[in-house]
Amino acid sequence: MNNLEGFAKLILAAGVLIILVGAFLLLAAKLSGAGFKMPGDIFYRGKNFSFYFPIVTCLVISLLFSVLFNIFFRR
Repeated sequence: MNNLEGFAKLILAAGVLIILVGAFLLLAAKLSGAGFKMPGDIFYRGKNFSFYFPIVTCLVISLLFSVLFNIFFRR
């Protein structure tokens, strides 16, 4: 594989990643308005503050990126 093929794969992977992130953001906006909240995310509302930690959302995004990077950058 020469340098041009590697660069082409990088550009294609970046394009696919941008499309997937855009589709995810559109879907998230339609599902919950301001932000995407999945079951399992931690949300606590007290008297003077609220705390939100999207643990499940982080895990899903991490899994998605791991699969994509393994598909496009496997040697």
